[in-house]
Amino acid sequence: MTVIEQSAALARVQPSPTIAVTQKARELKAAGRDVISLGAGEPDFDTPDYIKEAAIEAIRAGKTKYTAVDGVPELKEAIAAKFRRDNDLSYDVSQINVGPGGKAVIYNALVATLNPGDEVIIPAPYWVSYPDMTRLAGGEPVIVPASAETAFKLTPEALERAITPRTRWFMFNSPSNPTGAAYTHDELKALTDVLLRHPHVLVMSDDMYEHIVYDGFRFATPAAVEPALYDRTLTVNGASKAYAMTGWRIGYAGGPASLIKAMAKVMSQSTSNPCSISQWAVAAGLNGDHSFLAERNAAFKERRDMVVSMLNDAEGLSCATPEGAFYVYPSCAGVIGKKAPSGKVIETDGDFAAELLEAEGAAVVFGAAFGLSPHFRISYAASTAQLKDACERIQRFCAALG
Repeated sequence: MTVIEQSAALARVQPSPTIAVTQKARELKAAGRDVISLGAGEPDFDTPDYIKEAAIEAIRAGKTKYTAVDGVPELKEAIAAKFRRDNDLSYDVSQINVGPGGKAVIYNALVATLNPGDEVIIPAPYWVSYPDMTRLAGGEPVIVPASAETAFKLTPEALERAITPRTRWFMFNSPSNPTGAAYTHDELKALTDVLLRHPHVLVMSDDMYEHIVYDGFRFATPAAVEPALYDRTLTVNGASKAYAMTGWRIGYAGGPASLIKAMAKVMSQSTSNPCSISQWAVAAGLNGDHSFLAERNAAFKERRDMVVSMLNDAEGLSCATPEGAFYVYPSCAGVIGKKAPSGKVIETDGDFAAELLEAEGAAVVFGAAFGLSPHFRISYAASTAQLKDACERIQRFCAALG
């Protein structure tokens, strides 16, 4: 059988670990195993009905043809209005990009701007795709750890040390996937003060979890915190998380018109336009009633508090309380070196996740996938009953370690 050799660019990257964990859980379930999967970063709530109705109306109205490559004007106008309303950022439609998911928006920006050897500063823990998308686009990820001692937040001193003449982007995510850590206005200002001293560095702010915050936390974004960075910041967002529209595949960004034009050029020779029907649905979502957000956030907060409490009751685990998103990132340092029921010694967080899945059927994502060990990520975008069951399995597994 002929084996097709992959390209050198593809050889630099790995498949998404979060997708791999979710797929493994699906396979075990299909084989008859009792498995609870806490790997996917996907709200268990449904897309609001008024958004669904807008999609149905778009189909009936025949809005099923090709659109402008990076979004219909009506959606771009809704996005611009959202940026003004929520973030005090002013963009016209020439400064708005719409892509088939937030991941595509980020990747297109990297492809449009990176040359071989260009560096992208990425705080760790990071979303698993950031480093590999950087490599695939020809750049070099520069990973800067932000440990539990700093609440998983990058310090201005660490950012300053990481910047070199080859730095092209600083890539930033708040609230964070995988930790849920969110930066206050003042914490962001300390970072933007550093960036002001390095005018060659572009800023990519991934605000995908903007609306999922707790305990009165007030969201902030770099271009609004420091207006002097406006002309070199790409502010990325999307409908996936807040609107429970993961499968609709719409992400968007506001930024410098020259960068937006370059991103559209990439799309013109790759994906072309995002789904026309999804675009009209997202426009309705952005322009519509947002009262459902508070109710859903209240449910997420209850789940967060339960999960954090139960994990902290597990032997050898320690879990901080995050400000946003729907993830926790507990440390499993206290179980490293112990022996699992299978007889295997747990040497890494990868071992912990694998043995937990085998012994108790609870699927989590190991911390090394996010660049900081020994930890693991749990998504609490699941029912309270499932989360309670999963946390009891984790407690039982930890108690059984020898």
